[in-house]
Amino acid sequence: MQRVRIAKVLEASKPGEVITVCGWVRSKREGKAFAFLVLGDGSTQETLQVIIDAGTQPAELLSQCSTGAALTVTGTVSSSPGKGQSVELQAKSMKLFGGADAETYPLQKKGHTLEFLREIAHLRPRSNTFGAVFRIRNALAAAVHEFFQGKGFIWAHTPIITANDCEGAGELFTVTTLDLKHPPLNEHGQIDFKQDFFGKQTHLAVSGQLEGEFMAMALGDIYTFGPTFRAENSNTTRHLAEFWMIEPEMAFADLADDADLAEEFLRAMCAAVLKHCVKDLEFLEKQYKTISIAEIGVLAEAKFARLTYTEAVKELERAKQSFEFPVAWGKDLQSEHERYLTDTVFKKPVIVTDYPEQIKAFYMRLNDDGRTVAAMDVLAPRIGEIIGGSQREERLDLLQQRMAKMDVPAADLQWYLDLRRYGSAPHAGFGLGFERLVQYLTGMGNIRDVIACPRAPQLVAF
Repeated sequence: MQRVRIAKVLEASKPGEVITVCGWVRSKREGKAFAFLVLGDGSTQETLQVIIDAGTQPAELLSQCSTGAALTVTGTVSSSPGKGQSVELQAKSMKLFGGADAETYPLQKKGHTLEFLREIAHLRPRSNTFGAVFRIRNALAAAVHEFFQGKGFIWAHTPIITANDCEGAGELFTVTTLDLKHPPLNEHGQIDFKQDFFGKQTHLAVSGQLEGEFMAMALGDIYTFGPTFRAENSNTTRHLAEFWMIEPEMAFADLADDADLAEEFLRAMCAAVLKHCVKDLEFLEKQYKTISIAEIGVLAEAKFARLTYTEAVKELERAKQSFEFPVAWGKDLQSEHERYLTDTVFKKPVIVTDYPEQIKAFYMRLNDDGRTVAAMDVLAPRIGEIIGGSQREERLDLLQQRMAKMDVPAADLQWYLDLRRYGSAPHAGFGLGFERLVQYLTGMGNIRDVIACPRAPQLVAF
């Protein structure tokens, strides 16, 4: 079947061409002599009108071509007198693949709330909103690879099953083949994971960073892009239990190099959606009035502000507005603090560096002051933190001291310490939750609306 995608038809087809299209009926209107079908195939936000001479097609076939039905149409392209469309298709032949009960099909030609669409997640990609979101997601995924490959980075595939807890948060999904009703116990009355599949307790990975580090220590510059998991019992609009992470790691790099890469990367993602997804962005801006194309354009060209955590705290302490969470040196910045810096003070993205060592992970490089680490967060307008990264601690003795201070078991990370024993070098990287990036650039209010199959507490529909 030599079908032409509707995006290509609207972009390049000329009147008089005979083509075949396939898709799903968005709406149907019938007159005495003609029927009009609006067809979409997911390739574009736009649809194609199909005009059918009622006398040339069986009445039974036309009756089955209701909203939601899947069909193929062969016909002649003609100029369209209709508003908002350049061409239409004069049908010559049709074939119905699968009908849809007009009375029960849930996606009728009317507005639907996002809450309702979440209840039919298996059908929501057919809606205008989610078609736009998932095309933008696709364009961003392609842009991620294009950006890093263009810089000579190597894509490293890090494991989904791991014995490491990179963040030390303890919010992990356990992977086991043990009998959960009658698990084997050791002499201390605890579950004996030595009898498990891997001979030790394992989890779904929360990050690919640690493995990414040993790849960078051999290949120079690498990036990961794959699924990660957090068993955080959170039902907020910004958290998922399963999500995708982008984590570049650079050998022979410091914190300034890391910040430069993060800034360039975020600007490149903005430029990519402007290049490939204007119609989808226009629809979402009109529909939800959140992020605008103009704002994305400014971000694509913006020079990010940079300041230290200490300077950020001073800025917040002299703010004329009050905050729900107190501001004090040594406390982590909250979303309201981050948004104040981006939206009120600088009015653009901000990179905050050099955080107190007690609120950051064990692997971050200790600064010469002994109280801060070479960490950085990229804060974006409206949402706050979107990227987190650091220069890694490459000095064996200081890394061991930090691990002991933070109760990180060294016995489980001897391989990680080996990277400091054998050919240690300065290196740095960052992590970006891909769904948070998609959420930001689509303006969607809930992160569950930017992934096809959201996973969250008490939510696993299929």
